[in-house]
Amino acid sequence: MRTIGNVLWLILAGWWLALGYVVAGVISFVLIITIPFGIASFRIAGFVLWPFGRTVVWKPQAGVGSVIGNVLWIIFFGWELAVGHLIAGLLLCVTIIGIPFGLACWKMVPISLLPLGRDVVPVDAVTRDPYGVPVRH
Repeated sequence: MRTIGNVLWLILAGWWLALGYVVAGVISFVLIITIPFGIASFRIAGFVLWPFGRTVVWKPQAGVGSVIGNVLWIIFFGWELAVGHLIAGLLLCVTIIGIPFGLACWKMVPISLLPLGRDVVPVDAVTRDPYGVPVRH
């Protein structure tokens, strides 16, 4: 079932949302100091391209650098990508078949805004802490 969902996602919204992350990643690599943004952007592009069966978890060892980087990410790339997810989710929710894909698109808004200090892992490798935050085994 995940494969069918991923293929439909890829056709409906995944390829062009991932393209936005790839463009952000290439721009980040051109500006040498923002290479960590480029790495995060390419990681998220892979997740956005094939999301079902995977989830995002916080890296417990992420520190102040991630917070500062996330603030800069929001200013330069994050808000545009988040708006793309919001619009795509809205367009997908127009049809009944597209509603689950629209909701999945909206679930990606937090990682589009705060990508540093997070990791994409298979759903099977995750447990939840008492507050509902996904953590690795």
